[in-house]
Order: sequence, then structure tokens, then C-alpha cells
Amino acid sequence: MIEKMIDIPMHTGANDTFVCHPERGGPHPAVIFYMDAPGIREELFDMARRIAAVGYFVILPNLYYRSGRGALLTAEATVNESAEQKKMFGLMATISNGSIAEDTGHLLAWLAKQPEAGKGLAGSVGYCMSGPYAMVAAATYPARFGAAASLHGVPFVTDRPDSAHLMMGNITAEAYFGFGSIDFLTPKKDVDALSAALKQTKLKYELEMHENCNHGFVFPQRALYNKAAAERHWERLFALFRRTLG
Repeated sequence: MIEKMIDIPMHTGANDTFVCHPERGGPHPAVIFYMDAPGIREELFDMARRIAAVGYFVILPNLYYRSGRGALLTAEATVNESAEQKKMFGLMATISNGSIAEDTGHLLAWLAKQPEAGKGLAGSVGYCMSGPYAMVAAATYPARFGAAASLHGVPFVTDRPDSAHLMMGNITAEAYFGFGSIDFLTPKKDVDALSAALKQTKLKYELEMHENCNHGFVFPQRALYNKAAAERHWERLFALFRRTLG
């Protein structure tokens, strides 16, 4: 496995990005892995490596690059009412669907110049806050993405004009949405609202409820980790990428 940290130039600065891909057999289809709210950390690097190990050129950009480099939060960010969680909310507020769309354009331009990255359709995957971002990327650059996946993504439906659910009709990629059935951040009414929006499109998608799973169930270092469901999510993700990216 080849892995390195790369500074990718953006309109608003350099994005310190984790890059990994197989040593042999390239070029490999590109996958953009959008981080969750606690930010860049070894747990995410391991997940990126797992995707790369089955044949993909994976980049994991630091979405908080405008606020600093590397890990800006500790594990305490997932503790309710903690100082780190309040800091996390502040960092989250520095990102928008618009900024993600802009940043993704720069990421795609960088990928196009990498000889180890395939020049066909790319994939996107996002968790928690970045579930919608993975879909925003696919909706903004429909000709560039063949697959988009969201796990316990939130918020998909807002009252803002750039709400992710309003973009679903622009996606031409195949999409996967995975939610926990008891996720306190994605109650049934919100999932139902997203489902209603999806049904108004021609999008090829699957929306799956993972029974007895709460928010963050795919992350091994979270208290709410559900191993069976986490492994199921890998099965779904890799099958999606095989069908659409090769």
C-alpha cells in the first residue's frame, strides 16, 4: 500500500489530504472520502486504507483546512456538552454545501493529474455530516461520479436553498443511503422526508435502515459501534463501487 500526505491547492488555501492506493495494478478508480465531524484522525486513515486495499485510489481531504492543519479535535469531541464538542460545532459551521462543491472541483482537478488514479468515473463516500457532502459532490459534478454513498448522513433536509435533498435530481451516479434505525440525529420524519425527495427523481438508489443501530455505528472507536452493521456497510459500499467504478 502506498500512502502519503499531500497538500492539494484550493481557492482558499492548501488542503492537507491523506492519499492511499495499492502499490500495483494501477491506475485505480478514484474515491473521495469525506470525513465526519470529529475530523482527520487515524480511525479514518484506517477506513481509507480498507477501501484502497480492494483496488481504489482514495483521498481523504481535511475539510477543516481553512481552520488549521491535521487533527484539530480530540476524542472528547463526541462527548456531549464537552468543550471539544463545542469546538467541533464551530468548525462544522465553517463548511457549507457550497464550499464542499467548490473544494470538490479542486480535488477532481488534482486527481485528473495523478497517473495512479483512473480517469473514469469516481466514487464519493461520506459519514455523518459528510453524508450529504458526498451527494452534493455527485450532484455538482454528475459527469464525474459513478457512485455516491452516505452513512448516517445528516442533515439532508433543511430549509436552506442549497439543502442537499433539493440536489438529488441532479445526480446521475448510483447512490446508497444507510441509516441507523435508532439514530437520534436522523429521526424517522427526516428519513421519510429524504425518501420522499428521492422518489421524485430518476436516481438509482438504495435507502437502507440498519436495525438497532445508532449514530456513528460504523466507527470502531465509538461507543455505539455495531460490528455486524459496520461490516454490512463495507459489503454494500464495495458492491456499489464494483458495479459502477470497476
